[in-house]
Amino acid sequence: MHATDFSRRVLDWYARDGRKDLPWQVQPTPYRVWVSEIMLQQTQVATVIPYFERFMERFPEVRSLAQATSDQVLHYWSGLGYYARARHLHVAAQQVVEKFNGCFPDTFDAVVALPGIGRSTAGAILSLACGQYYPILDGNVKRVLTRVYALAGWPGQSSVQKQLWTLAEQHTPEQQTAVYTQAIMDLGATLCTRARPRCDVCPVNAGCAAHAAGKETDFPSPRPKKTLPVRSVCMLMLCNDEGEVLLEQRPPAGIWGGLWSFPEFPAADRVTAGCRESLGLMVGKTAAWPVVRHTFSHFHLDITPIYARLGEYQAAVMEESDWLWYNTTGNEERGLAAPVEKLLQRLSEQQE
Repeated sequence: MHATDFSRRVLDWYARDGRKDLPWQVQPTPYRVWVSEIMLQQTQVATVIPYFERFMERFPEVRSLAQATSDQVLHYWSGLGYYARARHLHVAAQQVVEKFNGCFPDTFDAVVALPGIGRSTAGAILSLACGQYYPILDGNVKRVLTRVYALAGWPGQSSVQKQLWTLAEQHTPEQQTAVYTQAIMDLGATLCTRARPRCDVCPVNAGCAAHAAGKETDFPSPRPKKTLPVRSVCMLMLCNDEGEVLLEQRPPAGIWGGLWSFPEFPAADRVTAGCRESLGLMVGKTAAWPVVRHTFSHFHLDITPIYARLGEYQAAVMEESDWLWYNTTGNEERGLAAPVEKLLQRLSEQQE
C-alpha cells in the first residue's frame, strides 16, 4: 500500500470512528499533551484517564507542577508505576519555568532536551499541540506498521527501530499531521490491538501483509523471553498507640524512588533486633501476613508484611526527615508505592 493511500485511509477512518473526546484532546495545550503522553507510556488509556483528570485538577498548568513538592507529585502518580516518569516530569516542569518563563518550548531540540522526553514523545507534543510535522513511534504505531509490512524482529532492536522510524516518516502527512498522529495511535489502541485485532473493520486491512498471511498476532515479534528472578523482603507495619504506622522515604534512585514505604528487613526473625539497632524502637509481638507478590519489569518481589505494635517509643525517629508516623485514615499528599498503599488500606480497615 502506498504511504499516501495509507494515511488517507487512516484519516478517513478517524473522521468517522475515531475517539475525539479523551480528556487530553480537550484543549490540547503542550502541557496537557505532554502530561498525557508521559502517563500513556507503558500504560493503557482506560487506566490513565482518571489519573490524568486528578493530576490536571491538582496541577492545572506547568507552574503549579513546578512549585509542588516531590511528595505531592508522587502522591498523584501513586499506582501508575514507573515512577521515574513522575520525577522526570517534575524536574522538567521546573526547567520550563526557569528556562522558558513557564511557556512550554515549541522547538524540537528544546523539547527533547527536557528530562524524560524522547524523540517520539517530543514529536507527539509538537504534532498534537502545535500542529508541527513530526512523526511518532509509540507502541500502538509500532504494532500497526509492523503488521502492515510484516516486519520481523523485536521492535526494541536498533535495526528494527530504524526501519520503523523510516516508515513512520514516510506515512506521516505534512498536512493534518496532528489529526493523523491521533488517528494512527487510536487505530492501534482500538482496532489493531495486541491480542484480538479487529481486522474486519480495519481501514488498512487490504494492504496489510500480516493480515494477508493470516499471521496478525505474530507481529510485532515479542521481546526475547527471560525468566524473571524472585527477590524476597519483609516489610514491617509498625503501629503506635494512635493508630499511625511508621513509614520510610526511599532514596531518589532505584525502585519506588522517593516514595514512602515500610521499613524493610531481610527476614522476619531480624525485625525485632533490627528495629532496636537501627531505629531505637522496641517492637511488641509480631504477626506475619500472607506473602504479597509485586512484579517489576525485571524481577518479582515477594513481600512478607509483618504487623507489630510499638513497644517503648523513642521520639528520635520523628526527628529524621525521611521517617514519619503516617495516619492511615488521613489525606496526606504522600507518594506511596502501590503494594504499600494496598497494605495501608488493609491496616486502616483492620483498625476500624
